[in-house]
Amino acid sequence: MKTHLALIAFFLTLSRLTSGQVITVGTGGDFLTLDAAESSISAGDTVMILDGIYSNGTQFLDELHGTANAPIVIRAQNTHGAIFRGGSEAIHLSNCTYLELQGLVIEQQTSNGMNIDDGGNYTMPTHHITIYQCIFRDMAGTGNNDLLKLSGLDDFLIKNCSFVNGSGGGSGIDMVGCHQGIIEDNLFDQAGSSGIQAKGGTQHIRIQRNILKDMDQRAINLGGSTGLEFFRPPLSNPITNAFEAADLEVFSNVFVGSHAPVAYVGCVRVKVINNTFFLPGNWAIRILQETTTAGFLPCGDNEFRNNIVYLAQDITEVNVGPNTDPESFIFTNNLWFNASASSWNLSLPVVDSNQVIGNPLFTNSGDEDFSIPSNSPAVLAGKTLLIPTHDFVQHSYFSPPSIGAFEGHQSITASEYLVQDHGIVIGPNPAANSVTIDGDFSYAAVQVLDHNGMVVQDLSNGVTPVTIDLNGLPAGLYFIRIQSELHAQMGVLRVIKM
Repeated sequence: MKTHLALIAFFLTLSRLTSGQVITVGTGGDFLTLDAAESSISAGDTVMILDGIYSNGTQFLDELHGTANAPIVIRAQNTHGAIFRGGSEAIHLSNCTYLELQGLVIEQQTSNGMNIDDGGNYTMPTHHITIYQCIFRDMAGTGNNDLLKLSGLDDFLIKNCSFVNGSGGGSGIDMVGCHQGIIEDNLFDQAGSSGIQAKGGTQHIRIQRNILKDMDQRAINLGGSTGLEFFRPPLSNPITNAFEAADLEVFSNVFVGSHAPVAYVGCVRVKVINNTFFLPGNWAIRILQETTTAGFLPCGDNEFRNNIVYLAQDITEVNVGPNTDPESFIFTNNLWFNASASSWNLSLPVVDSNQVIGNPLFTNSGDEDFSIPSNSPAVLAGKTLLIPTHDFVQHSYFSPPSIGAFEGHQSITASEYLVQDHGIVIGPNPAANSVTIDGDFSYAAVQVLDHNGMVVQDLSNGVTPVTIDLNGLPAGLYFIRIQSELHAQMGVLRVIKM
């Protein structure tokens, strides 16, 4: 989708273009609090939040505008060193444009962790916001409280963040009337009733390469139920061809547990492709219609392709509710496996053409490594599609692709070197002994982290290319964090140790 390609190009250059003043916030800084600095912030400025704990209540920023060539960057002095703790909300952005938030920790709020909205003006959305390498955790609310609430936000990126221990009635990310966004490379772990929710007219969102674990109900709620007055843009009068969500793309994600990993709810033209679903609790998929007002399209014209669904027992794989159009769904080239039985009653609303029944042979599901070997029945069994082009660790999908979130074809996984963000090259990946990364690491720290976020190697100040010795490390998923003194954070790359 051209919209997503343009967004990626914009966000990858965002921090490099910042050229204004540096404003420090915190004890000993230019201003004690973020909202106190607001009137002094101009396009191109960097606002550095000094390390410390901030319990000053909601930091409300209104009408704060960067530009495409001079965005405003609000970042932690050191990644995750600036902690916004408690209060109703940590930060509330309203009517803002061209902002980037980097490396902040948001925790223990009672309403929403962070709120970004259009100030109630549905004709002028907040736009061009990026949230990078932030942690949202430990909600103090117990109801419909979200770690990150987005209302009327367009053209956004949420990348390399974690959403952990949310409210039982809320979401990790809740979108109402949001458009042209990318949510990628994030962790959602017990983030709430849902990990990601997209409703209220939300459209053109790509959700890719995320890990979604153990949500109370739906890991991803593709649609939902929204009061008619909150739709963005406003509904027509009379209502015609309306939807809760449309044109969403769910690519190359890993789902672990959850009551129902995916729910299509009053949505249309949604693609769920090349994901891996491990041990769904009650259903793998739900097809529902919660908004039944006249003029709303029935949930239909959606896709479920090239996915692995690994079950512990026989469940109702697809739950279909009333007022939906399940016959219009497309199911193709999905792999289904039931660890408790080689044959069981697979319940689907339509024929799953080119279906595969068999064990995908995950590398180590106990350590949540869901990569697959070249002899997996998922390899070469997917349907060739234009998108997605890359898997969970950003390997190119072969043609025909493997089923699931990981490409398993040996010619790809054994030799492909990936060009990542900021021109970084990495490979081979997966690897048994060593990985080489090359790029411009001037003034950069290079660290290897395990899946718990603990640093297991620090390769800072080394010459490039950097060779990472994997010998002695347990097999599994690792992250390479490259952090620049100039740009705060260049990237987080994923590597699998075989």
